[in-house]
This record gives sequence, C-alpha cells and structure tokens, in this order.
Amino acid sequence: MTDLDQLTQSLARNLKHWRTERGYTLDALAARAGVSRGMIIQIEQARTNPSVGTTVKIADALGVSITTLLDYEQGPQVRIVAPDEAVQLWSTEAGSHTTLLVGVEAPGPFELWDWRLVPGDRSVSDPHPPGTVELIHVRSGTLTLIVDGEEYEVPAGASATFEAKVAHGYRNDGDEPVAMTMSVIIPLGR
Repeated sequence: MTDLDQLTQSLARNLKHWRTERGYTLDALAARAGVSRGMIIQIEQARTNPSVGTTVKIADALGVSITTLLDYEQGPQVRIVAPDEAVQLWSTEAGSHTTLLVGVEAPGPFELWDWRLVPGDRSVSDPHPPGTVELIHVRSGTLTLIVDGEEYEVPAGASATFEAKVAHGYRNDGDEPVAMTMSVIIPLGR
C-alpha cells in the first residue's frame, strides 16, 4: 500500500468516525462544509483524494484540525505524557511559566476535578458516552490507571489522556497518597 493509499484509507475512516461522532448526516455535513453529498460519500468510501481546500472545509465543519482528519497513526487508546514531554509555552526570568501538560481535540462541556486517593483506595467508573475524554495530571504519588482492563502506571509529574467510553478506574497501589487533577470533556449533545 502506498502512502497515498494509506492516507486515502485514513481520511475515509476518520471522516466517517468524526461525522458519526458529531451526529451529522451526509446531507448535514455537506451543507456545513459547502461540499457535495456525493463528494463526502466518495471520500468515506476511499474512492477519491479530495483537494486540500475540500479537506480543510470538511475538517472545519467537523470542528477538528486537518491533522486529526488525516491522521493515520494507529496509536494506543491511552497516551502517557512524561514530565519532560510537557511543553512550556511561556516563561519569565522571574520564574513564572505555563506548561501544557496534555491536550486533546474534543469540543464540548468539560469538568475539572481535584482527586486524592489514599494508599489502597480505588475508584471504578462505568463507560461514559462515546466521545467523552478524560485528562489526568498526577501531582504526587503513583496512580494505577485502568482502562478497559489494561493497567498503566502514571507517576507524579506525568499526565495521561484516554477515551472514557470503556470501563475505567483509578487505584493507589503505593504507600503515599495520590493527588491528581482531572478534566472530563463531554461531547456536545450528549
């Protein structure tokens, strides 16, 4: 498979995913994007390579970046961001700074939570509606994050994000409390 074939397949898959995620019919997306319904069908069936302009219009109509729409990397459902991978966006000589810990593209309502788990404690959650995303930053301790039965260690200073449409939970297997900040992003219309 050539790079172009792979890109065409990824665009088809991602367009269908995001259109379904947003709850748009073919006609609704066509109207929002200003492209024909037939073009969207051809793209979703991987029968055409649309122009960059058409791809940008569709990405804008879906509320995602063109990178997200064209992404063909099949990464894991959970992404851990190590402390040294966080991006410092602004700083002053006096020591002020802002750091982007972890981010995702998921428009809609979101919640910000402060969590504390004492050693041996756990919290289990049922799946949330499709499109719900959780972002976590562990300030102290080591969190055991469980997503769809898989366990991930998230140490102090690290961050993680995952799609919360599957069963998930949080556990403290250590001997010091886990302090973490969590954001929950809920898709529009859910």
